[in-house]
Amino acid sequence: MQFLWKYIDDLVGKGLEWYDIAQLLFYASARLVPLALPISILLSSIMTFGNLAEKYELVAMKSAGVPFLKGMSSLFFFILIISLSSFLFSNFYMPYANLKAGTLLYDIRKQKPALNIKPGMFYNGLEGFSIKIDKKNDNGVDLEGIMIYDHSNKSGNNKVIIAESGSMYLSENEQYFIISLENGHSYYETDASTRRNKNKKRPHQRVAFKKDVLRFDLSGFGMKRSSEDLYRNHYAMQNNRQLLISIDSLNNKITNKAIITKEQLDKRLRTDSTLSKKTYTKLKELSILRKSKQYTSAINSARANKALIENSNRDKDYRETLIIKHLVEWHRKWSLACACFIMFLIGAPLGAIIRKGGFGMPVVVSIFFFILYHVLYMTGEKMVKKGELLALEGMWIANIILFPIGILLSYKASKDSNLLDWSYTYDKIKNTFIRQSTF
Repeated sequence: MQFLWKYIDDLVGKGLEWYDIAQLLFYASARLVPLALPISILLSSIMTFGNLAEKYELVAMKSAGVPFLKGMSSLFFFILIISLSSFLFSNFYMPYANLKAGTLLYDIRKQKPALNIKPGMFYNGLEGFSIKIDKKNDNGVDLEGIMIYDHSNKSGNNKVIIAESGSMYLSENEQYFIISLENGHSYYETDASTRRNKNKKRPHQRVAFKKDVLRFDLSGFGMKRSSEDLYRNHYAMQNNRQLLISIDSLNNKITNKAIITKEQLDKRLRTDSTLSKKTYTKLKELSILRKSKQYTSAINSARANKALIENSNRDKDYRETLIIKHLVEWHRKWSLACACFIMFLIGAPLGAIIRKGGFGMPVVVSIFFFILYHVLYMTGEKMVKKGELLALEGMWIANIILFPIGILLSYKASKDSNLLDWSYTYDKIKNTFIRQSTF
């Protein structure tokens, strides 16, 4: 739904086929799979262990000598397989899906809106023409009260066509849009150069007709597929190996740009990036420079050097921003894969503690933890892109915060303690401090 609302203006009114929209949504939904896996694992683990606890299956396991953590161990391998599958999906299929979705969305954006001429409104979808009709019959073909402004010569609205009635339809090969006009007039305003040479007494012309036919080329309305090579170098269309190569290339470009800038400055200043003491002393004597012709050239040279340095800094900032985005994509694949394991580490003991199965309490609890994870994840990503955190910190902050929670819940579930029962921990801390005070 977020994708649809974001690009609704690019999709509506262009006469797209249903399979084009379905293909776009299919490729766009690929980015949601790594996000959907953690919450699905969280919900399923809470429901599974909640049902086992509600029906006292976990009690029977423990009475048979199988502790809770050992009962979870068999599922750990299954969750590891899912986590690995999530990474492989993000690393190999998702770049391909992003490439397909980006190329298709670009082609849809370039496509012109479909012909949809409404009564009482000017239609400007045909380049160089503005069409207005008073009435369209139910068959969608016959028209009444037609007014057409022709400004295809890009010199203003110097031609107007008015007709009482007419019809519109497509040619047999559907390459042309045809408007057949009946009982109308054409008003022409001749060009200024033409009036000077030929028609000085006839600056305006009016032509009456009983029938006239206008033909419009529809070649620009069809969707043309662009080459996928145009977007192949985008960071969202690359796997982790390609991302590392791109990061290394960007770093090399930054270094080479800095070296070239330094060489240019050295060449302009005719020195080794530092002013000698003698030159500095001469520059301090501005009264002497003002009297000489070198003052103006020195100011111009300083401005040119400043522009060179500012341009180099802008290029450096732009490439560093690209490096950050590449690092975000690289860490995203790993962090979302590890989130599957962390969500299971939270969901399984939590289901054993709350002892509720079904879709009631498990859904509420899982949504709460997933919203918490998603907020932390998105906040960390935005802080990384703003340069407030490193990519390693921002993209893993959600996992770092939730992992201790999973360890704590697993510990409490193994000890058969309630979620809000901290009496054992409190007594242990109290006894520790009392024992230390006696010594």
